Amino acid sequence: MVRGNETPPSEFLLLGLSEAPELQPLLFGLFLSMYLVTVLGNLLIILAVSSDARLHTPMYFFLGNLSLADICFTSTTVPKMLVNIQTHSKAITYAGCIAQMGFFLFFAGLDNFLLAVMAYDRFVAICHPLHYTVIMNPRLCGLLVQVSWTVSALNSLLQCLMVLRLSFCPDTEIPHFFCDMKQVVQIICSDTFLTDMMIYFSAGVLGGGALAGILYSYSKIVSSIRAIPSAQGKYKAFSTCASHLSVVSLFYGTSLGVYLSSAGTHSSQLNATASVMYTVVTPMLNPFIYSLRNRDIKGALKRLVEVAALKGPSVRGRRKCA
Repeated sequence: MVRGNETPPSEFLLLGLSEAPELQPLLFGLFLSMYLVTVLGNLLIILAVSSDARLHTPMYFFLGNLSLADICFTSTTVPKMLVNIQTHSKAITYAGCIAQMGFFLFFAGLDNFLLAVMAYDRFVAICHPLHYTVIMNPRLCGLLVQVSWTVSALNSLLQCLMVLRLSFCPDTEIPHFFCDMKQVVQIICSDTFLTDMMIYFSAGVLGGGALAGILYSYSKIVSSIRAIPSAQGKYKAFSTCASHLSVVSLFYGTSLGVYLSSAGTHSSQLNATASVMYTVVTPMLNPFIYSLRNRDIKGALKRLVEVAALKGPSVRGRRKCA
């Protein structure tokens, strides 16, 4: 077994998406815009769900948690990249890298579990509509979300602890814009067999299990929709899960595409660029998918804007009187 430094390095170097100086202002403006849209869009979803009593249902409760997870997921990677571009620095501290890797794994896993929970919710709503309120009671909904947060946190903690026990090589350059677990493991000089097994086990059991649950739920949903006699009934049933199906396709399509393509190419720069799809673009598009294809969300957002517009003049009026 080859040993590297016994003491951990003080910092790592994130090479980013491009080292060309002329592209840095463009990258900064592009990612700052996408980040602000992501945060604002998901915050509006959370505000709409929490402020409108008509949206206090299991489906929107899970959607609010998904929006919160998406904000945190993007905030784990993009702000540090923006700071590095602005300060013309590539450095991230050892503790910062491990923390970033841990939070990234945590919120990526949480997204994964929440999408599976939302698929189960749609399965119960379409396949067992008469028992929906009994099955999806507040206690079960809270338990499903709590389990999702807990398992994601434990998985992230375990993987970070596996990395902390290893020794890093003198070369601490990471060809990515954040501390991705796969890239961090590649600059470790000690034996990574157990760590690699842990990564594959986590991806196979947790990620694969959640995806299998989603596929099973939708197989039952499709069977139930096909049994509906009228075309209008089929359309109404399918429309209740169309937004979730779009988000699932986007999340798993981009993430699986990145990791499958990375297995067949040795271009780290290409892999980093492709990772933007599921780390930045997908969380940004989720609010648009749910707001544009969901009349309840659009109605809640409209009422939220109307309330804010009415409060604006009254606040200004009180200030003048004072």
